[in-house]
Amino acid sequence: MLKWLRKRSAPETEKRSSGTGYTSQIIGARESYISCVSGIGELTATVQNCVTLWEGGFTLADVSGTNLLTRALMGLIARSVALRGEAVMLLSGGRLVPCVDWDLSTRNGTPRAYRLSVSEAGGAKAQTALAAEVLHLRIGSDMAAPWTGTSPLRRAPVTAELLHQVETVLRDVYRDAPFGSQIIPLPEGAADDMETMRAAFRGRRGSSLVIEGIAQATAAGMHPNLGKSPDQLSPDLSRSMTDETLGAARDAISMSYGVLPGLVNKSTTGPMVREAQRHLAQIVLQPMAMLLAEEATAKLGGKVLIDVVRPMQAFDAGGKARALATMLGALAQAKEAGIEGATLQDALAFIDWQD
Repeated sequence: MLKWLRKRSAPETEKRSSGTGYTSQIIGARESYISCVSGIGELTATVQNCVTLWEGGFTLADVSGTNLLTRALMGLIARSVALRGEAVMLLSGGRLVPCVDWDLSTRNGTPRAYRLSVSEAGGAKAQTALAAEVLHLRIGSDMAAPWTGTSPLRRAPVTAELLHQVETVLRDVYRDAPFGSQIIPLPEGAADDMETMRAAFRGRRGSSLVIEGIAQATAAGMHPNLGKSPDQLSPDLSRSMTDETLGAARDAISMSYGVLPGLVNKSTTGPMVREAQRHLAQIVLQPMAMLLAEEATAKLGGKVLIDVVRPMQAFDAGGKARALATMLGALAQAKEAGIEGATLQDALAFIDWQD
């Protein structure tokens, strides 16, 4: 009796899923964070190649001013930014902890507080933090939502979908098409014997699939002499322009990541590889590294510098030697001409020979 009264006076607390557990991470892959319309564009080898280049560049980066941005963490940041357009790290216990999911509140378009989900071996845990405790790197932000980032594939969803569809079509063709199969003519025989022969070869890729009698070929409107040589069943993919379409989609995806298509061209040369690496380091990765350094400087309390260009430079011994000789010759000429002090520093700054 008393137990029943207690239940009536104190209703049972309703329990609900937090939405940040293991199941929600698997099921809710967050279409807004996945790269293209179907959410599987990042599975292609072209995208993974670009993501690997980003990871390698950030992992090689020279970080000064803090020991929290380790090489492993820099690689995680690069991968998250490449696929999701942003990366969030929580400053906890004297280290930076990567966050798998997050929600935030803003004031004047600037993040003020975060509700974070941190992955653990037994599942994720939820945690709230102020903006000063969170490093948030984002790229491709829009004026309508400057607190979020967009990945390169989300900015080119049609191309990503095209690349995925072409690769899917090629996979299905090579899996199901009768490559190497032939139609072999045989002298006419009994219907049962012909059916037995057809069944013996059916479904064997690269073998004879159909055995056709000359009389059957004639009944189909073909000249009997045409049946004297095997007929190939392999599909002609050249008429579908799959090679050109696939190449154009790959080049477009590479360019969206800042990777020059010449880097993966089969006829590329050493100078082209070096220029592609310099372009990726200087135009794409270094600006992101400067954004991360600026965020780290504001949140970690000390000046942080991140240099991606120096470690990623393509080492050309002959070119570097010629550049050094030219620089030394220019400095010697400046000394002979009496150019020194502030004038020399201005000249060096003009040709980007300063720090």
